[in-house]
Amino acid sequence: MKIKNKIINIRHIGITVQNLKKTQNFFIKELGFKVFKKMNEKGAYIENMLNLPKVKVTTVKLKAPDGNIIELLKFRNYKHNKNWNGKIYFTGITHFAVTVKNIKKIYNDLKKKYRFNAPPQFSPDGYAKVTFLKGPEKLYIELVELL
Repeated sequence: MKIKNKIINIRHIGITVQNLKKTQNFFIKELGFKVFKKMNEKGAYIENMLNLPKVKVTTVKLKAPDGNIIELLKFRNYKHNKNWNGKIYFTGITHFAVTVKNIKKIYNDLKKKYRFNAPPQFSPDGYAKVTFLKGPEKLYIELVELL
């Protein structure tokens, strides 16, 4: 039996971070997200869900102006896997994209503090201007301005 409409929407993107305060401030101050929930989680539910005994994790949910959510997770009693070295071609989630207004201004404002792969450029189909920003935690964020 085939089930129709399995996915309703993307609920959130989870990002494990080492420096929660720095990463949270980046999303708020530089990209305009707002905190709508912050939790210190422990106990049976989170242990079972993550399959991590005695786990303690701080979770900060950030909402974009359109309602999309990024969830930052700081594991307080598990060491972070530092094997991820921020290479865009590594297996796993490599980046996420946000739609922006005035990509040129954002690029000019942020290039003093953060690295970009290239200045904003037109997509081959001429539909958008695009650039990749390397934010905190070696996280790539694709900025897209629709034309």
